[in-house]
Amino acid sequence: MKKLLGIIFVLLPAALLLTGCLTSQPDCSTAGVICVGLVTDVGKVDDKSFNQSAWEGVQNAKRDGYADWAQYIETARAQDVDQSIALFANAGYSIIVTVGSDLGDSTRAAAAEYPNTRFIGVDQYQDPTKPTPANLVGLNFPEDQAGFLVGALAAMMSQSHKIGAVCGSDALPADWRYCEGYKAGAAYADQQKGTRTEVTVVYHDDVDITQAFLDQPWGAATADAMITKGVDVVFGAGGETGNGAIIEAAQRGADVIGSDTDQYLTLPVAAPKMITCAIKLIAPGVQDLIEATKNGQFPSGNYVGQAGFSPYHDQDSNIPPDVRDLMARINKGLLDGSLQTGVSNSKPSP
Repeated sequence: MKKLLGIIFVLLPAALLLTGCLTSQPDCSTAGVICVGLVTDVGKVDDKSFNQSAWEGVQNAKRDGYADWAQYIETARAQDVDQSIALFANAGYSIIVTVGSDLGDSTRAAAAEYPNTRFIGVDQYQDPTKPTPANLVGLNFPEDQAGFLVGALAAMMSQSHKIGAVCGSDALPADWRYCEGYKAGAAYADQQKGTRTEVTVVYHDDVDITQAFLDQPWGAATADAMITKGVDVVFGAGGETGNGAIIEAAQRGADVIGSDTDQYLTLPVAAPKMITCAIKLIAPGVQDLIEATKNGQFPSGNYVGQAGFSPYHDQDSNIPPDVRDLMARINKGLLDGSLQTGVSNSKPSP
């Protein structure tokens, strides 16, 4: 145990400084002691995105008494993921949280190798047609609901009645749900308001899916073309590709909408023009699953968290009361199930 913890210390000096001194760590292999380890997607734990939100969920669970110890490993290279997961598992950690769809295969393999450890895969959908280890749950989100909300807002805020969405790939179910939800939300707002909004949604399907979310120049060019044709609200959904669209649109004076997290905090160049973001409530979802594990109610397979929209921030004074009211009613309807988006889980086969 001392040798293994020494390895973790070498790998994680920043994490250890954050979560407490090495000597305060309990023996995670002791019955009744719940230790939670988090392995980030490639990047830092304070990325103001998925990694940070997931870590906040772990910390909140510890604060509320559902975990005795919490630690993280920041992934510098994708090939390090398996080793990082093994470090926690071999140290007796009860729960391991892995962040992002790219860690899905590694998480699934580790769940099979370490059947006594519970694994929470953030944004890792478990295919129901394939056997899922009983100790693995994928934390997923209704992106169609978040897209529906921001699509409705875009339609109500557009002066030209032309709005757009620049998306990664419709081959990725989450991105499909975001952008088709955006179209559905705009249509619903039109129905409620008696307006007619032209919605342009463009997926980056002309490249391999591995590149579809990494193309800022393409995102910027696509947004630029939309604005030239009169679009005055642009939704960017698709990693760096979406970010490119958001930044370009904001610089051209259009209103913009971010995705996944509150990008008002992470894209300062676009923040003044950002009216909201479609967000996944990752921290509460992670905390709920750790609590469920503590209470002996671990749900294997898929667990659906909540999605919503971020504050209006700098644009708050520009949101009319009737728009606020309808957004609140839509959000309530989506949460209680009285309102459905009508969007399929993934793109239907031709």
